Amino acid sequence: MASRTASSRYSTLSISLHWLMFALIVGVFAMIELREFYPRGSDPREAMKAWHFTLGLSVFVLVWLRIVVRLATAAPAKLAEPAWRSLSAKAVHLALYVLMIVMPLAGWVMLSAEGDTIPFWGLNLPAIAPQDELIAGRVKELHGLGGTIGYWLIGLHAAASLFHHHVLKDGLMARMSLRGI
Repeated sequence: MASRTASSRYSTLSISLHWLMFALIVGVFAMIELREFYPRGSDPREAMKAWHFTLGLSVFVLVWLRIVVRLATAAPAKLAEPAWRSLSAKAVHLALYVLMIVMPLAGWVMLSAEGDTIPFWGLNLPAIAPQDELIAGRVKELHGLGGTIGYWLIGLHAAASLFHHHVLKDGLMARMSLRGI
């Protein structure tokens, strides 16, 4: 395992996973939003839905690796900042991790309950819920709400990072920068 000694940056693996997952999540949101430009049942729309599922499940797989890496490697030293700001950051990060776990699972349950296949990089995953229209409908509503919450949390996370970088100028963004890896 990697060293637990604090440095001024996150580990290379943590940084790489952060930005890889960012790209996957952008892809997840893009596929589900862009599908609306195509008629129901069309090949492009169905392909975008399949990519939405595959990328979402990829986030689910990688978030567990990210958690292990986070627990096994040292984080940079804490910034000197007010307690409310530190607590807010922890709450947003926790909420993002919960979403990266719960949203793909909800999608998997929804597809299972609808009786659909669950595509994942050329494989069809097994159903994890019984076929049931009521379950599918309820989970679909919750999944949509989770997506909306995800937009807000990601926006808040990005805005806070930009605030640290441009207003506070405290070097926070350099800790997760791709530059230097």
